[in-house]
Amino acid sequence: MSNTHRSHRRRKKSSAGKVGLAGALTGAVGIAAVAVGMLVLRPGSDGEADAPPALSGQSGAPEATPAPKVGPALSITTPEGYAYSLAAAKAGVDSKPLSDSTPAPSGSTYAYAEYVITNTQKRPVLLDFPADLFLPRAHVPKAARERCMPQVGVPDDMCTLPNHSKVTARLDDSQAPVQDGGDTLIPPGASYLVRVATDLVVDEDLDTTDIKLYVWNARYTSDRKGVELALPGNAA
Repeated sequence: MSNTHRSHRRRKKSSAGKVGLAGALTGAVGIAAVAVGMLVLRPGSDGEADAPPALSGQSGAPEATPAPKVGPALSITTPEGYAYSLAAAKAGVDSKPLSDSTPAPSGSTYAYAEYVITNTQKRPVLLDFPADLFLPRAHVPKAARERCMPQVGVPDDMCTLPNHSKVTARLDDSQAPVQDGGDTLIPPGASYLVRVATDLVVDEDLDTTDIKLYVWNARYTSDRKGVELALPGNAA
């Protein structure tokens, strides 16, 4: 269920051939009683071999909520032809940003950011988590700085810690994710709110305006350089 920090790369391929089969799901999203707590370790996380996002096995669909205010949208397409729209919603710090986070010790906290992912196609597409969280290296405890990885196209003083992402809500009338042969798929037109949070603590005095979201993996960017998802009000 996790992506590795050792490789620091996202999964390169998935069941792309299954998208034809997944087309049949367009009229069958009634099986959507799935998917609370879909977790995947982001680039920079410790774990074994790369694996696709997977359902937790819990019953029920993610809660439906109104769409949040977001920054400018970024459109991306993977080599398999999956197309998404991404838009940053907010960033912050919290002592327990995700339900499975270990409470941060006194004097420290976790960084998190939220973004909206939308399937812009008329067929189900793979649920993936393209955006990664970056923060100033100076706010990473010295003992963890070697775990904080820089990326081309991202300012030199920023880096990404081991972290993982979770779908926290369906937006508006979006249908819940569906599962096909071990892959988790986003129905056509559906939008989800994703929260990505660090697995390692950061300094408690981290300014939330210094937390950024970037799409940097070569799977999503043609020039292998990080592209920022600007938060609302922070667009250049």
